[in-house]
Amino acid sequence: MRTFKSEVFAAADAIGKQGDTWSAINPEFVARMRLQNRFKTGLDIAKYTAKIMRRDMESYDNNPENYTQSLGCWHGFIGQQKMISIKKHFGNVKGRYLYLSGWMVAAMRSEFGPLPDQSMHEKTAVPMLIEELYTFLKQADARELNHLFQEFDQATESGDSVKAQGMQNKIDQFDTHIVPIIADIDAGFGNEEATYLLAKKMIEAGACCIQIENQVSDAKQCGHQDGKVTVPHEDFLSKIRAVRYAFMELGVEDGVIVARTDSLGAGLTQKIPVSATTGDLADQYNAFLDGETVSSIEDVKAGEMLLKQGKRLFKPTRLPNGLFRFKANTGEDRVVLDCINSLQNGADLLWIETEKPHVGQIAGMVNRIRSVVPKAKLVYNNSPSFNWTLNFRQQVFDDWQKEQRDTSEYQRASLMNQTYDDSALAKEADRRIQNFQAEASRQAGVFHHLITLPTYHTASLSTDNLAKGYYGGEGMLAYVKGVQRQEIRQSLACVKHQDMAGSNIGDDHKEYFSGDQALKASGSDNTMNQFS
Repeated sequence: MRTFKSEVFAAADAIGKQGDTWSAINPEFVARMRLQNRFKTGLDIAKYTAKIMRRDMESYDNNPENYTQSLGCWHGFIGQQKMISIKKHFGNVKGRYLYLSGWMVAAMRSEFGPLPDQSMHEKTAVPMLIEELYTFLKQADARELNHLFQEFDQATESGDSVKAQGMQNKIDQFDTHIVPIIADIDAGFGNEEATYLLAKKMIEAGACCIQIENQVSDAKQCGHQDGKVTVPHEDFLSKIRAVRYAFMELGVEDGVIVARTDSLGAGLTQKIPVSATTGDLADQYNAFLDGETVSSIEDVKAGEMLLKQGKRLFKPTRLPNGLFRFKANTGEDRVVLDCINSLQNGADLLWIETEKPHVGQIAGMVNRIRSVVPKAKLVYNNSPSFNWTLNFRQQVFDDWQKEQRDTSEYQRASLMNQTYDDSALAKEADRRIQNFQAEASRQAGVFHHLITLPTYHTASLSTDNLAKGYYGGEGMLAYVKGVQRQEIRQSLACVKHQDMAGSNIGDDHKEYFSGDQALKASGSDNTMNQFS
């Protein structure tokens, strides 16, 4: 175990070997800097966090109450503040991850400006955001340890050996802000070689977990929009293998792959796979195609295609854009086939993109998957694309009708109306929303719950409230009452924004480098002292 003292001794030994030429280098300062930067490369982070995810997955297998959670991020500061808040409120970051959403990269990080979730943004923006997130998380480590070192120094200078030892114990037992990031690689941004190359960049930046979906890369759509086109299983498996090879090449043998299926809402395919034998995977995929039986060659027009299914000739429905249509109401069956096949060919976790948050619907599919792969587990998108209030109020309404309870005071289509907010039905719906994650993990195999775009919406809401007050007559009171006073009352670290940005760390470094000549920013004239 690396301790403060062991790092001091190691640094002192290295300095001593250089003789007098390094005599100005203080081994204790070296030790502090090393402890404040425990992860030297992204691969160090990927290997460390992959082991965390694997342990968490095993813990969930033993007890489904041990599910994990994350919130989506579009900037390093956002991810940093989440982890600082989690440590402040809960004492540790166990079971809490970060999610990197392709939607948010497209909407918030592209040089083209805001883009739809169609893989049009620069693929390099994804590993760059991963690196940025971990840079901010490492800075959170450095900042917190900086405060612990300052308290250690104060205790030592005052002769309080008991407190000094207590601070040293806190330093030695420090819980890092570095957590797993589940990173969205969309549909792979090209062919399998392109997927492999991008996966390597993401892993080198620190990603221990990569999520990939079975849509056509150049026709990719947001999971909650229409027009989705899936690829045959072999095409998808080649990209899963590409990601695994990237993990293995870089020595991240515990790397986690999340195989996402969009088949529930996708009614189209771009390509008909070649079947070698009756009943093989391609044949099963093709069995879902919509079309008609052909009894005569005269029924076939120029440019049309025929398939042989068993003893019949079959003409699949081909649209003017060249895409092929699946039969109606086959989505769940295709999802089950997708998931079983992905888990049997190298994926670790599943993602089923649904059109609503419904435990029964998810459980129905997962139970079928688990009949073949008993330990199948999901990452589930608790998406802001769902109207959670309306969905759950309608679920309660439907359940109450089945139970023959009186629902005459409610109009199902209008349940979003504010007049229902204090009703018994609305309160029951809110109770179910609150318990959704626990119930989905217990009943439907959800190992990890994430919200893809939370800070996109929180930034919009908080900015709207501030702008409304600031420009609407409240002036500075809108900021002071709505923002700064709340930061103070709730003990938010960023109320001292200079410290948050690293000013105190910089002061310490100046002292290390320049001694008594250091020009430090933390003197009596620093206005941050008003927040002590």
